[in-house]
Amino acid sequence: MKGIFIAYNQAYNEEIVELLEGLGQRGYTVWTEIGGRGTYEGEPHLGNHAWPTQNHALFAAVPDDKVSDIMDALRKTDANNEKLGLRAYVWPLEQAL
Repeated sequence: MKGIFIAYNQAYNEEIVELLEGLGQRGYTVWTEIGGRGTYEGEPHLGNHAWPTQNHALFAAVPDDKVSDIMDALRKTDANNEKLGLRAYVWPLEQAL
């Protein structure tokens, strides 16, 4: 089992959730209204008067055999949406309850 952490522009929450559900990933946790600034390009998402946009973050515990499909779909989605600001990371999960 792996954990996938995804951070993205809050405006794209529905698209990210639909992507996961379309690939059979039912369970996830979402953090809303979080701030951040990308490493490369794009505007900060800080939720203040100067930078009013914010991010969401999502974590999903994913079976090993679904990780590649999800990450490939996230890469395609990110490439097609310049303003998405998507970042995704895969972590090994040692135990789950």
